[in-house]
Amino acid sequence: MDQWTGLLAPQLRALDELAAHDGHMTRAADALGIPQSSMSRRIHALEKEIGVPLIIQEGRTVRLTPAALTLAEQIRRPLRDLEATIETVAGEADPSHGVVRFGFPLTMGAGAVPTLIAEFHRRAPGIRLQIKQAHGSELAADLKAGTLDVAVVIPPPEGVPHVVVGHQEIRAVLPATHPLAGRRRLRLDELQGETFIANPASYHLRQMTETWCTEAGFTPHVPVEITEFSTIRELVGRGMGLALLPHDEHPSRRLRETTLTPNTYRRDIGLAWSATAVTPGSRRLLDFLRAEWPSVRRAAT
Repeated sequence: MDQWTGLLAPQLRALDELAAHDGHMTRAADALGIPQSSMSRRIHALEKEIGVPLIIQEGRTVRLTPAALTLAEQIRRPLRDLEATIETVAGEADPSHGVVRFGFPLTMGAGAVPTLIAEFHRRAPGIRLQIKQAHGSELAADLKAGTLDVAVVIPPPEGVPHVVVGHQEIRAVLPATHPLAGRRRLRLDELQGETFIANPASYHLRQMTETWCTEAGFTPHVPVEITEFSTIRELVGRGMGLALLPHDEHPSRRLRETTLTPNTYRRDIGLAWSATAVTPGSRRLLDFLRAEWPSVRRAAT
């Protein structure tokens, strides 16, 4: 493989261009930006290397042999794919362009993260963000696998480089008609005996809910488990139960969010990065998020 790619790439490109210009050597050379003499040398060098005649001279033009036409047809797509790949990689070396794969939690679709994304795009419009929203365990797995470059993850993932950039406050979310809905603050033990709606047991927030309720002296009754936080809110609003959820920037009028006391019901927010976050574009996004996150949190509180 080294022999063919290392020695023959320029010659194969010359053959491809010659076939595209119907054997017109001058036009093919102009398309490649090289002298006609260099074009001719490349074709003859390719003939010598593979031991097969490729052209037949016909006046000022040449005619490609059947072997040359077959070879040109077969190499055309791989050459184009190679050129596209190199252009992509080279573009990623430009801090103002390239692609960055970014992820963040489903619970942060409003507020700080969209604000940061919009501001980063304003400052670096040439960088294309491929954004994924998912649960923390999936984001952590993607970072480890290298399918994400940078991600905001709750909780901060083990085994992945990260910094803690903030905290996500967890509140009691009740139906607006609930007897406790008018309270400004609640102790968690006041919710003993209530029906909870929560995520499945594998979810971090469900695990924290179980832990916090146990510490408050009771086991939460969870007859309904749902993966999506938005659906949990919908069912709470319909009076099916209550939930412990992150603050919603746009709460429904059918719900009441109540602060839990003491103010210890929170989850760390981690800004994490993969080994793939080595391009200037990835580093630019990472540096931007590390620098700007605190100011966004202060503005939101």
